[in-house]
Amino acid sequence: MASIQKWTVEFDPAAQRELDRLDKPIARRISKFLYERVSQLDDPRKIGERLQGTLSKFWKYRVGDYRLICSMRDDRFIVLVLRVGHRSEIYKR
Repeated sequence: MASIQKWTVEFDPAAQRELDRLDKPIARRISKFLYERVSQLDDPRKIGERLQGTLSKFWKYRVGDYRLICSMRDDRFIVLVLRVGHRSEIYKR
């Protein structure tokens, strides 16, 4: 019987600052999504979406009107959050 692999969620310092600047209810919703849903999956790619083009090594998660841009570290089972922002702003940089 295989055990369920849990993933660790880590934030890039810039993404942590972006999360900290959001309204508290939105930041809590994003954190809850990451820690209670994404980290519990065998493969966090099941509910994410791969980005296109030159960003195809990154994954996107949708939480309401907000987007999380992440990198998966399969060797250490880490979901690294690189960006957190509103859908109208996240892809501009």
